[in-house]
Amino acid sequence: RKQDGAPRGRRPGGQTVNGRTFSLRQIVTLASIVELETAAPEERPRIASVFLNRLRIGMRLQTDPTVIYAMKLAGRYQGNIRKSDLSGDSPYNTYRRAGLPPGPIANPGRDSLRAAMQPASTTYVYFVSDAHGRHRFASTAAEHSRNVAAYRRERDRR
Repeated sequence: RKQDGAPRGRRPGGQTVNGRTFSLRQIVTLASIVELETAAPEERPRIASVFLNRLRIGMRLQTDPTVIYAMKLAGRYQGNIRKSDLSGDSPYNTYRRAGLPPGPIANPGRDSLRAAMQPASTTYVYFVSDAHGRHRFASTAAEHSRNVAAYRRERDRR
């Protein structure tokens, strides 16, 4: 151990996830996004894997909760987001900015923190609601497009 108490080779607060080291702040930020993406605890490891896979390949996170958070900070959130909101200039807007936002957007629970540190091992880079409180996951854009179409059909039946 080093004098600061951290194990040798690791920064204090650092956590290696899928071969990449994240600071404690980054882990909590990721977990906060996972927390707001799903209310289903069993989905959280898969949601975390999607975001980690996107980070690994340099894809933007493109997640609505970060846009909602940015809108709340600006006092502009009225209960929904429009396509035009996705282009708003904020360091929290993950549709415009690559990587994680600068800090947490919510207070993550234990399941979301665990998912951020121990994500599922997947190739998923997409997910969409299934209109029943869960999500459909996809590894390819074509598969995702089919899932989006299925969601829209189900939503329109209601």
